[in-house]
Amino acid sequence: MADQPTKRAPKHRPETLAARALGWIDPSGAVVPPINPSTTYARAPDYTLIGGRSYSRDDSAAYLQPEALLAALEGGSGAMLFASGMAATAAAFQALNPGDHVVVQRDLYYGLPKWLSGWAEPWGVKPSFIPTGDIAALESAVRKDKTKLVWIETPANPSWAVTDIAAAAKIAHRAGARLAVDSTAATPVLTRPIGLGADIVMHSATKFLNGHSDVVAGALVAARDDDYWQRVRYVRQLGGAVLGPFESWLLLRGMRTLHLRVRQQSENALMIATRFRRHRKLKTVCYPGLPDSPGHAAAARQMHGGYGGMLSLRFKGGPKAVLKFAARLQVFVRATSLGGVESLVEHRGSVEGPDSTVPHDLLRVSVGVEHVDDLIADLDQAFAAI
Repeated sequence: MADQPTKRAPKHRPETLAARALGWIDPSGAVVPPINPSTTYARAPDYTLIGGRSYSRDDSAAYLQPEALLAALEGGSGAMLFASGMAATAAAFQALNPGDHVVVQRDLYYGLPKWLSGWAEPWGVKPSFIPTGDIAALESAVRKDKTKLVWIETPANPSWAVTDIAAAAKIAHRAGARLAVDSTAATPVLTRPIGLGADIVMHSATKFLNGHSDVVAGALVAARDDDYWQRVRYVRQLGGAVLGPFESWLLLRGMRTLHLRVRQQSENALMIATRFRRHRKLKTVCYPGLPDSPGHAAAARQMHGGYGGMLSLRFKGGPKAVLKFAARLQVFVRATSLGGVESLVEHRGSVEGPDSTVPHDLLRVSVGVEHVDDLIADLDQAFAAI
């Protein structure tokens, strides 16, 4: 399979590329890709590298197929796998220089602000935070030739607010900055940020890309192979936040069913959001697919084929009602994470602790691929308990 990475992705639809894992066939003829566990690679008698690889921390052969597939699905020039979504995120910031200014939306994965304040700021990266989805605030926050990275997450965890990627890209580029988009919740099935002007796409591959809750992984995809992308590669190489070969294989396996899973999850989530949007025990249902959602217009422009498998419920009875409701659920599992085939709920306020900025009346819901009637029935009986 050594020659296959040099081939362009065939001109097939994304569903076909994913299901066939780009159609690469192992020299043995095996249809299922093999696991390549080697940590080191042989050299010729003259000490030149035989296959262009020296050591797996630098560039593992186990990454070839999953990285090539993800780059093809996102329409990027290349992809890099990392040991976690947070490792991928950190690498994107570590490739900057001390003194660089960055703009980051407020409503996003809670680990990023913690990392920025604990590590990036002391190192010299200077962040400005803006309200999620507020394009005017973004335009005011960027500094011409000073801002080097704009980081958005859309839909944003756990409000599922939507940011207009194309508008954000124009603002970032006018200031001389790159736009990075955390597209974990949307996946390339629903949104392809690079086609809308983004420079970097991040995925917590633990979630929808893998889809089976058995891998911790992260990924970055680049619109172009430039100096910045090579610095990101250097950060991964020297920092060592690399993914294991078995995890790489599991991630590739998961991506082969990505389109089937995400479309079913999106369909289920829309039916649940529509069913409970006016429930008398709820303040609101947060879901970009609802016509009255604040970000619905932007979502309709940049999300195609569905609005994702994530939603949040905000309860009139406050945190006590949330916890009582969650305790009664039988099909939905009370657990952290999202994007797997199984449906999960999580009270983010309890998980994040007293410093959490998430409303304590909010319950995050990750909708799986179960029959939607069973999911709705489970929610109905839990509502009856409060």
